[in-house]
Amino acid sequence: MQNDPLFREVQRFRQPWVWALLGGVALIMLILGPLAWGGLIVVGAVAVLLYGLRLETEVRADGIYFKMWPLHRSFRRIAWADVERYESTAYSPLREFGGWGIRWAPGKRAYNVSGDRGLWLERTNGPAVLLGSQHPEEFRSAIEEATQ
Repeated sequence: MQNDPLFREVQRFRQPWVWALLGGVALIMLILGPLAWGGLIVVGAVAVLLYGLRLETEVRADGIYFKMWPLHRSFRRIAWADVERYESTAYSPLREFGGWGIRWAPGKRAYNVSGDRGLWLERTNGPAVLLGSQHPEEFRSAIEEATQ
């Protein structure tokens, strides 16, 4: 079938330091309290959001699809005609984009949930896009296969 993905990756936001930080904040609130239920609810809501956060990427015959669930309900597509250049790359999420998640910088966007590797896409129309990946070489190979 034409829309079966040549490459599919699902990454989840699972950095241990984030969970330690959230747990530490909740513990401090419980110890130092009077118990602030509102604050604990906020910490719990953030934990649930981060636990459910995932980046899904697919390479299909007609382009690259990605979504950051639950922030994107449907896939975003970058058509092959819009891809000028691509390469697998290593990067510093903190230094280059200020962290993980959906990030904007002048002339570029990043979608990443973990790690420091991904696929850099320069587009003919619009900002360059960095899609974080734990398997950037496989991602790049699937693009080569799809665009031949």
